[in-house]
Amino acid sequence: MSEKKQTGKFSTKRLVKLAFVAAVYVALTYALGFMAYGNIQFRVAEALMLLCFYKKDYGIALTVGCFIANMFSPMALDMVFGTAATVLAVLLIYISPNIFVASLAPVFTNAVIVGAELSYCFETPFWINAFEVAFGEFVCVSVVGVIVFKLVEKNAAVMRLIAE
Repeated sequence: MSEKKQTGKFSTKRLVKLAFVAAVYVALTYALGFMAYGNIQFRVAEALMLLCFYKKDYGIALTVGCFIANMFSPMALDMVFGTAATVLAVLLIYISPNIFVASLAPVFTNAVIVGAELSYCFETPFWINAFEVAFGEFVCVSVVGVIVFKLVEKNAAVMRLIAE
């Protein structure tokens, strides 16, 4: 008996891949929670945002992963505003001309949106919060993420796995 190849928008393979990426985002954020929340946050999972540069599908997974990870945030508003920053970053990554420009999207969106959220929740100066959030995002996405993905680009098998 021959197996039918499943094609279309919601193939099992696609759903499993997206669920896996969302789960990795949540697991990394939760495991490193001591540095994933607050003003100066090094959310290592944010490096995964660069997957959206290679294939748009990952935006769904990363948005869901961010929302779930933000359920563990000490700020209840993070589920809404942190996730909104991710959605906006994903949209900006989609139109980015190169991976370094793409890496700046989450730096900018999180600095502005999460910086404002921190200012509201803790009554601290917006610009200080924005700078601190931007710094952590820049390290995790624009430095670590870009280096990792530039190395990954050299491996054709891994790139095929990302792009399929």
